[in-house]
Amino acid sequence: MRITMLGTGAAFVDPDRAQSGILITLDNGRHYLFDCGAGITRNMVRANVSPADVSAVFLTHLHHDHVCDFPLFVITGWMWEREDAPVVIGPKGTGHFVRNLFEGGAFKADFDARSAYPRRQKNLAAVRPRVIEVAPGLAYEDAHVRMTCDWVEHIPREISECFGVRFEAEGKVVAFSGDTAPCAAMERLAAGADLLIHECTFPESFIEHRRKTGVGTFAHTSPTELGRLAARAGVKRLLPTHFGHFDSTHALIKRVATHHFPVEQMGPHLMDEMVRDIRKHYAGPLQLAADLLRVDL
Repeated sequence: MRITMLGTGAAFVDPDRAQSGILITLDNGRHYLFDCGAGITRNMVRANVSPADVSAVFLTHLHHDHVCDFPLFVITGWMWEREDAPVVIGPKGTGHFVRNLFEGGAFKADFDARSAYPRRQKNLAAVRPRVIEVAPGLAYEDAHVRMTCDWVEHIPREISECFGVRFEAEGKVVAFSGDTAPCAAMERLAAGADLLIHECTFPESFIEHRRKTGVGTFAHTSPTELGRLAARAGVKRLLPTHFGHFDSTHALIKRVATHHFPVEQMGPHLMDEMVRDIRKHYAGPLQLAADLLRVDL
């Protein structure tokens, strides 16, 4: 099994990171995608995987940085000869999201133009996703994988349910947090996992800044909290991701971040600080995520 980090950034458009996206590829060649933020489809192709070959997509929640590349992913699969309907698994509201994209939706003109060609008419199923809206428990199962999920704590559930997921295949377990504050549900999903991929959006100081100023959500997991969670869950390997641009030196990112972060503190040195804080409680194998990083289990 290999894990390819297609996107490791957060809500801003970032020249150095795509938004949230993780591809898991089994030894038999089957692919499963978790989240589909901006830049994910391009990075998938850079990793030499066709969107047409992805078996299922799990959207952890409906924030734009986790779903906005989904139309491109689907349309690309359609143009690249996908024969079946892509499976998309997600929270309540996923059906509404998907129904309003293609036929009769936001990309109606694109659909009408392409579907006029006989070749595209032959695989219309590729642009008609099969939606599975999940609740805590078993989310998806096929002959190769089993996915279970539970609610995690990020934004009010009436706005969008947010899920963490436990992926089991080939005798391995990978857990993915989506976006969340530390919570017991995620600790259960991660218990004994071979790999925990967990959001770690901001350093300690940035979370406190956002809490005090009321800018955006601060319902994320700090490095210290992540170390505690990983240690309690007994995970064998930890891969923090979903970094909130705090390490950027890009002039535009720093300018637009003025009202979001303590900009004067931004820079790559904060990654060292995050590692030190995670290490206060977690002593196992640790690697910080980067776009197109590959992890083999």
